[in-house]
Amino acid sequence: MASKSIHNPIYLDKIKRFCLMDDTFMSKVFEDKKCAELLLEIILKKKLTVIEVVSQYSVKNLQGRSARLDIYALDESGTHYNIEVQRSNGGAVPKRARYNSSLMDANISDIGENYDALPETYVIFITENDVLKGNQPLYTINRKIEELDNQPFEDKSHIIYVNGAIRDETALGKLMQDFFCTETENMNYEVLAERAGYFKNDTEGVSGMCEIMEELRRDSIRESQIVIAQKMLANGSLTMDLIAEITELTLEEVQALAEGKQI
Repeated sequence: MASKSIHNPIYLDKIKRFCLMDDTFMSKVFEDKKCAELLLEIILKKKLTVIEVVSQYSVKNLQGRSARLDIYALDESGTHYNIEVQRSNGGAVPKRARYNSSLMDANISDIGENYDALPETYVIFITENDVLKGNQPLYTINRKIEELDNQPFEDKSHIIYVNGAIRDETALGKLMQDFFCTETENMNYEVLAERAGYFKNDTEGVSGMCEIMEELRRDSIRESQIVIAQKMLANGSLTMDLIAEITELTLEEVQALAEGKQI
C-alpha cells in the first residue's frame, strides 16, 4: 500500500500543508513521549515524565458507544491526560469537555475499586479561536464549592482550554506558533520540528502518513455506505439484497444493520 500511496500527489500536497492543528498530523507527532512531555510541561508549567502515550485512543461510554480521543497520555505520577485539537468552535463546547472527562473516568476505573483510587485527570483542548472569549492564552476550569467561599472541590478533575489565537513570545505563545506552522524549519521547539519533519520530509515518515490518509479515506467511504444503507432500510422500499448491491456492503452486514447492530 505504501508504494502506491506515497505517489498520490493529493496526499503529498496535503502533507506539505499539514500543521499540528490538523488532528491526523498532530496525533502522529505527539505519539512521541518527548513531544507529549514538552506540550504538557509548557501548558501545566511543571516538570513531568510521560510513560505512555496513545493517539486516536478508543474509549466507550456505559452504553458501549465508542469515541476516539486525539491523544491519551499517562505520566509517572499516574495522572491521565486527554489532549484534543479543535479548529471548529463547535467541537470544543463545554459539554464536549465534560463528556471527554466522564469517558476518561469510566475507562480508568475498575469494578469494585474504591473511588479514592480514581487518578487525577486533565482534558486539554487546544483551539484555533478564543472559544471562551476572554482574551486569555489559557483557561483552567476546576470545580468549586460555592457555599464555602469557592473552596476547591478536590475531585482531581481538570479541564484546560489553550487559546491558539494568542501566539506571542511566551513559552505557550511559541508553542502555539509551532501548532500553526507548516514549515518545520520555522518551528520554535526542536523536538517538535524533528518529529514533524520526519512525517513531512523523511521517505519512511511520508509513506506512513500516506498509509494513514488512505486508511481514513477507506473508513470514510465505509461510514458513508453504512449511513446510506441505514436510510434505505428506514425507507423500507428496497430489499436487503438490493441495498447490499447498491452500497457494496455484504448481505450479512445489511441484515445486522436492520437488527440495529453495529458493523
